[in-house]
Amino acid sequence: MSTTGALDFPNCYVCGSDNPQGLHVAFRADGPDACRAEYTARPEHCGWPGMIHGGLLFTLMDEAVAWALLYAGLHGVTARGQFRFAAPASVGMPLVVTARVASRRGKVVQAQAEIRDATSADTLIAELRASMYLTDVDSVRPVDER
Repeated sequence: MSTTGALDFPNCYVCGSDNPQGLHVAFRADGPDACRAEYTARPEHCGWPGMIHGGLLFTLMDEAVAWALLYAGLHGVTARGQFRFAAPASVGMPLVVTARVASRRGKVVQAQAEIRDATSADTLIAELRASMYLTDVDSVRPVDER
């Protein structure tokens, strides 16, 4: 699992190493305010037969924008997202998920993510434009984890 040295998310559905039902996606820095991960969907992640569920694609990108903020030294949650499907993704297709911080204005950060076919970087699968609200991580952690 990727870490920033500041936080660890062992039970996260997307990146958590300790979540037995999780995706176990490892995000790594790709510049000072960006991240990258690789993922290949399993058959249980289907929507239509053989196609990755769109909600899973959104989930991967939502996680990616959060990691981009972490690598920029920020902590935030998604406040708004505009999502676009560009091409279908099949189970077993290797994917590359990337995200970056685009701009910051006060407590709101604009971030962008995309998923591409790892075998053909020209093939865009989906993209996300997100508004992230900066927050104090301790204020959102359960009381028993503080």
